[in-house]
Amino acid sequence: MQLSIIIPTLNEKDNICDLLSQILRIQDDRILEIIVVDGGSTDGTCDLAARFPVKIINVEKKSRAYQMNRAANIAAGDTFYFIHADTRPPISFVDDICVSISKGYQVGSYSFKLDSDDPRLQLLSFLTRINMLISRGGDQTLFVTCSFFDQLDGFNEEFVIMEDFDFIRRARKKVKFKLLNKSVLVSARKYENNSYTKVQAANLTAFLMFYFGSSPLKIKEMYHRRLSL
Repeated sequence: MQLSIIIPTLNEKDNICDLLSQILRIQDDRILEIIVVDGGSTDGTCDLAARFPVKIINVEKKSRAYQMNRAANIAAGDTFYFIHADTRPPISFVDDICVSISKGYQVGSYSFKLDSDDPRLQLLSFLTRINMLISRGGDQTLFVTCSFFDQLDGFNEEFVIMEDFDFIRRARKKVKFKLLNKSVLVSARKYENNSYTKVQAANLTAFLMFYFGSSPLKIKEMYHRRLSL
């Protein structure tokens, strides 16, 4: 396995160095490259990323689907691993992905653990261990073989939000989705400026709108209207 790690960013100066440092400490030959694909940061994210041995791509759209597709187009690995800047994968992630692929899985993700002691967020973290679409999401990272990514035509760029749910839904219609038996650590920063109830209500509304076919633009407008991001 040759792994291309793809990190979409937008104003992630507080997170990018920690993530890249953690990945680079692993020093695994199966990590072929790390690609940071930036959607127009104004906080110096790219300058910080440039201190590390990574590829940096600047694109004109602030859209994760668009950013990740552009990075995948130039990636050289046979497997892609998409990870958000505020997420920390387990140190074993390369082995975990390699073993999953050797067992025939072409796509999968981890569950997540939010970095908070709040019992409600601990319960929410626990529920991501359930292998259902409503429990998935980009925060949990995503591995996918290049061939299967191409088979699905990558991320649907019409999804300016919920692009991960759309990709996973389409993937699950074709192959068995692997839920890895470990968790990534995810920042609970969304809950710092919004109440638990507001975040969960917005998340549930977004999922229901997605599930019943609402326009991604309408979902994004609703989400940004309800929450401080």
